[in-house]
Amino acid sequence: MKTDQPYQHPMLLNAQKIRDNDIVIFDNVRGLPPDKELFTSPDYVICIVHRGYIGVTYDEYPDSAEEHTVVVIFPNHSLREVNKNDYLATLVVVNASMLDDPLLRIIGQLRYRYEPCPRVKLDHKEYEVIMHLVGVMRETAAIDIPDKRLLLTRQLGFFMRLLSYYRTVKLNETPNLKRVSIQFQNNLAQHFRDHRDVGFYAAQACLSPKHFSTVIHHETGHTAAWWIHSHVVAEAKALLQLRRDLNIQTVADMLGFADQATFSRYFHRETGLYPTEYRNQK
Repeated sequence: MKTDQPYQHPMLLNAQKIRDNDIVIFDNVRGLPPDKELFTSPDYVICIVHRGYIGVTYDEYPDSAEEHTVVVIFPNHSLREVNKNDYLATLVVVNASMLDDPLLRIIGQLRYRYEPCPRVKLDHKEYEVIMHLVGVMRETAAIDIPDKRLLLTRQLGFFMRLLSYYRTVKLNETPNLKRVSIQFQNNLAQHFRDHRDVGFYAAQACLSPKHFSTVIHHETGHTAAWWIHSHVVAEAKALLQLRRDLNIQTVADMLGFADQATFSRYFHRETGLYPTEYRNQK
């Protein structure tokens, strides 16, 4: 029997479940909340479209998604449904607190790519692989096993790396789009242990430090210095959390700091905690 009741979005109906879990997966999603209602999620949402089409506004700009498209939405972006046709999707909702996990730093590093253009169009084989990974996360989230959060974190990190590989190979992005930012991220991953100054990365892009910083901020929403410090801190947190067999001096050496004291001051300045305090609280 046909009903005039508006579609009840699963994220609205299960808000407490999302708060209480690291990752929640919703199947058979048929749209956004009712027309003209602005929807803003405080969490990280990955939408995999199985069939049909949906037209939306994304931060008030027109956008859309169709069959076998994956849409990556970072927290606090606004969406409004405009129209749809036979739309069906699965949502992977990641509690925003998970984004602070050093194992998921890949998500933060890719933010500058997905926020301006959140869509990735897949072919049939790529779609099947992505859905297989979603199935693995679904099964892991549903069972009570030791280190479940760690397993989910690793699975989500692999999911995002594979999705980004598909995006790059399929040239979803215009080659020159975010050209300076992409070069910067690649250089940063390679040289962050030896170079933590903006001037070095500006020289790699053949730009003055001032102009380089302006371009990076325009393309990513963050300064070059912010990205440098965030990358170093993320690497430090991962080592402190996962390699408890390493003492602080060894971690400092691996990150390119002159000595343990310099590393401790740097880490404290960026996080408010000394390395030992961070390790102990975990």
